[in-house]
Amino acid sequence: MTIDKKTPRGTHGAGNGFAMWLAKVLRRRMIRIHKRSGDTFQGMTLLYLTTVGAKSGIEREIPLAYFQDPEDDNAWLIVASLGGAANNPAWYHNIAANPDRVRIQVNGQGHRVVAEQLEGERRARAWRQITADQQRYADYQEKTDRQIPVLRLTPA
Repeated sequence: MTIDKKTPRGTHGAGNGFAMWLAKVLRRRMIRIHKRSGDTFQGMTLLYLTTVGAKSGIEREIPLAYFQDPEDDNAWLIVASLGGAANNPAWYHNIAANPDRVRIQVNGQGHRVVAEQLEGERRARAWRQITADQQRYADYQEKTDRQIPVLRLTPA
């Protein structure tokens, strides 16, 4: 399944307005710091996702935690949690709008990727792995009534 442009937002979730504003303002600095610290943050391994803005058409780069896909060493799992907010993150909408313009940098290597939103048992299996590794994602899911999307990235 590709990314569904109509994935509904929730009716409630974590309020993170100030934190999101601060992260946006400091994003470039945070990326430099993460890259110098071995591409890690709070015990999570990071990749750098580049998407093209759904409305602006401008390239956007954001650091995201990723999880290795247990079924494929050449695939990565990312989570559109936004800390348990009611809405999906902007990068998720950017992927839906411009699926052929998605890139990542992981372990210093750049890749053009295809994003697939996991559903059903595939999502459940990935979600179990993710929450076993990082309990914070289960906590994020408890904050919102939307189902947090899990995306699988594979080289294009």
